[in-house]
Order: sequence, then C-alpha cells, then structure tokens
Amino acid sequence: MTIAYWCVLIALCLPYLATGYAKFAGGGFGPEANRDPRAFLATLDGARKRAASAQLNGFEVTPAFAAAVIIAHLAGGAEQSTLNALAIAFVISRVLFTVCYIRDLGPLRSLVWAVGMGIIVSLFVVAA
Repeated sequence: MTIAYWCVLIALCLPYLATGYAKFAGGGFGPEANRDPRAFLATLDGARKRAASAQLNGFEVTPAFAAAVIIAHLAGGAEQSTLNALAIAFVISRVLFTVCYIRDLGPLRSLVWAVGMGIIVSLFVVAA
C-alpha cells in the first residue's frame, strides 16, 4: 500500500480527533449525553463547538480527497513520490485546519482550507 493510501486512512480518522476534543475537553459528556451525541454537540459553544464543526468539515472533504488519491493512482500519470507528497501535504493541511478552527483563527483557517482544496485539485492535475 502506498503512503498516499495510508494518508486516506489518516484523513478518515482525523475528524474523530476533533469530535473527541469537542466531547471530552470540557466535561459534561457521559452516558446520558451519549444517548444522543449530536444533540449534545449542538449545545456546545466556543472552542468545543468549533471542534465539532471541524469534525463535520472533515467528513465533508475527505471523500473528495480519497477519490482524488484513488483516481490519481489509477490514471498513472504522476510519479508515486509526487502523489505521496501531495497526500502528506493534505493531511498536514487538515491538521492545521482543525487547529485553526478550534483556536478561532478564521482567516487563517480559510486559507488552510483553500490550500487543502488546491491539493485535491493538484492530485487530479498531476495524474492527467
């Protein structure tokens, strides 16, 4: 399995780190809240609410990244090292995105998001 494929797995797991922060950083999440965790997350504010939003964004963008990695591999027009580097860069952008989101760094978060989307497009372009 290539590094780029491993990066897909990592990207799939990252949103759960954000929701873990949202649920457990400030207490209040227990067996009763676990009956309806989405309702619990909807009651949060501040950094914990932003962490829950980062989780949702992660689930929204990861399918596009996974598709880009798979299609780039199948197209075969790029060196594997290029695909690996782009995939690693995407994972780093998602970690930075989540940190920026939690820390309420809106403009920087948007910039990092745009970089991540650019990386997804780049995977298609380099494989063409």
